[in-house]
Amino acid sequence: MLAVSRTDAVSLLELQREDRRNALDLELCRAIHTAALEEVEAGARVLVLTGSGSSFCSGADLDGVYGEEFLTALYGMLHGLAALPVPLVAAVNGPAIGAGTQLALACDLRVGGETARFGVPTARNGMAVDAWTMRTLAAVAGGGVARRLMIAAELIDLDTALHCGLVDRSGTLDDALAWAQQISTLAPLTLAHNKLVLNGGTDDAIARTFAACWASDDVREAAAARKEKRAPVFSGS
Repeated sequence: MLAVSRTDAVSLLELQREDRRNALDLELCRAIHTAALEEVEAGARVLVLTGSGSSFCSGADLDGVYGEEFLTALYGMLHGLAALPVPLVAAVNGPAIGAGTQLALACDLRVGGETARFGVPTARNGMAVDAWTMRTLAAVAGGGVARRLMIAAELIDLDTALHCGLVDRSGTLDDALAWAQQISTLAPLTLAHNKLVLNGGTDDAIARTFAACWASDDVREAAAARKEKRAPVFSGS
């Protein structure tokens, strides 16, 4: 259902429900949430999410049981991913529909394959997504694209997603992993601070992460590395 692997400081979480095009059910939502937390606690500095086969995630499993328990698991997972202090990269290897687009939005960066497609067709099935989804979509892709997805129930392709900023780079899973490896060498406390600000953290929390960066060993390591003409090695402390 979910395969987890680690290379250096980058953890890969791969949805493995190919027979359901990696649709999210209660068990998979919980598995993603738990695995992400465990990988960060174990020292991962970047997480990469992708889907096995030809789909990233086809959305919520329409054969599943919808109700409060599923919605709690789904939004607990999505909001939990967004709140993690490490960067997340979505390797969107195929269609990301409904909850699949939500899963991609919970990540900080998105790499799209040639067959990547995005849509949130709640207006076609009478369902609804939370305000976080629509506001994040508008912030990332712009209000016009958000309205096309949410009001007209359109699907957008890779070229459109690249043009509007919903996808940051085109490429494969290998490209996403290579980018994640580069990001993993950056200062962890700074990345956590930047992510908190970009995701609308509270003023008090932002003040704490700002102060932590300037008081860190990493800021001194960067200064030493400049003097010694070498690449800094950040510890996250």
